Amino acid sequence: MASSTTARSRNVIKKVLAVETVEGVGARVRRSIGSMSLRNLTPFLMLDHFHVSKGAGFPDHPHRGQATVTYMLEGSSRHEDSAGHAGTIETGGVQWMCAGKGILHAEMPVHAPGAPDPRGLQLWVDLPKQYKMVEPSYQELGSNAIPTAYPGGPDGPIKVKVISGKSHGIESPVRPLGGCWFLHVTMEKSGATMFQDIPLGWTAFVYIWKGAIKIGNIGPVHDSFHTLVLSNAEGETGVHLTAVEDDTQFVLIAGEPLDQTVFQYGPFVMTNREEVQQTLLDCG
Repeated sequence: MASSTTARSRNVIKKVLAVETVEGVGARVRRSIGSMSLRNLTPFLMLDHFHVSKGAGFPDHPHRGQATVTYMLEGSSRHEDSAGHAGTIETGGVQWMCAGKGILHAEMPVHAPGAPDPRGLQLWVDLPKQYKMVEPSYQELGSNAIPTAYPGGPDGPIKVKVISGKSHGIESPVRPLGGCWFLHVTMEKSGATMFQDIPLGWTAFVYIWKGAIKIGNIGPVHDSFHTLVLSNAEGETGVHLTAVEDDTQFVLIAGEPLDQTVFQYGPFVMTNREEVQQTLLDCG
């Protein structure tokens, strides 16, 4: 954590409302990054806040050239792929899938009597060009395996699940290809406040799904279902976050920008047209 003499907060430079639409087979998603309002935010390609009702899901579909991060907020989701990997992501668990040179997989909800519908976040992160054609791989953690930081101590009003990266002396075991920090912050009380370090020069944003927050020292109130793109000025060492409502929850995500062209065709993310054409031939 930066000391009070050196901490300088980023501020909000763009605010995008994630409007709910239908995706896949009957699933409902709120998309911010990847929408027309926020097309690309290197290294991030897409952020979906999804709700999968009974009978809906995401049947077999391919990926190449990116990592997909699925974090379950409620319920659970079963997945399987063309390499024989299968499993279930439970509430509070994460799957960090590096698609690399390509994989075909399916994500289907698990519906049980009395259990909530599956809801969660899926983030697509562009892979550095030198990793586009690596073998596919997974890093998966259940809720209990994700370390938690307590900026105000274990009895304080704030907890940070460190899905990747670092927060207040706690580090995640997840090791993405390319720099990416993914933090789930819960602020139990209005007025709770913290400063979170962010590596200098990295792209960063906040997505809120419950409650409301202020960012910076004098910022306005930002409420649920908004993605807030943060400034990236020289000397800004992190971000100052303050809850405006009880039980406020959001993710703070940061990544190292990539100096490469994004050439995307659906779930294929390469750096030029020829690579995408070759991908279509490979997957045909």
